[in-house]
Amino acid sequence: MSPAVPVTIRPEAPGDEATIFALTEAAFAEMPFSDGDEQHLVNRLRAAGDLALSLVAEDATRIVGHIAFSRVTIGDGAQGWFGLGPVSVWPELHGQGIGGALVKRGIADLRQQGAKGVVLLGSPEYYARFGFAREPQLTFPGPPPEYFQALLLNGELPAGMVTYAPAFG
Repeated sequence: MSPAVPVTIRPEAPGDEATIFALTEAAFAEMPFSDGDEQHLVNRLRAAGDLALSLVAEDATRIVGHIAFSRVTIGDGAQGWFGLGPVSVWPELHGQGIGGALVKRGIADLRQQGAKGVVLLGSPEYYARFGFAREPQLTFPGPPPEYFQALLLNGELPAGMVTYAPAFG
């Protein structure tokens, strides 16, 4: 399904940082599960060199969405795994398919780069459409387990506790 608003998705470029910050801040401002730090998280990942893939969606006039992927470590030592998040869309454009288009493009780009898989913390109802599912052999302490999901892209499913980049705190 294509977004209702025509968008072009491209890698983040120098000069996009301030817009991505404002967009992420606005996107998470009214989210009940947000800690209000997502916009700073993206900056910390970028500063630490841990922002492995950063994509923006643009309409005819501006950046309207952003998605970030960072490397994760897994207890069994598996390599090539990434964490998805945050994904942000201007609030007035929620529900128009922009976030979904970013997720699909990000997964496709990671697959093309030889990634083994992606994990995320998010709504099982939303992310199931992209193939994400609860994988009990991958664990992440804290939130209810059904919200921690994985998508195997290549190879065997690893096992162990997943640790995100230090910027996640």
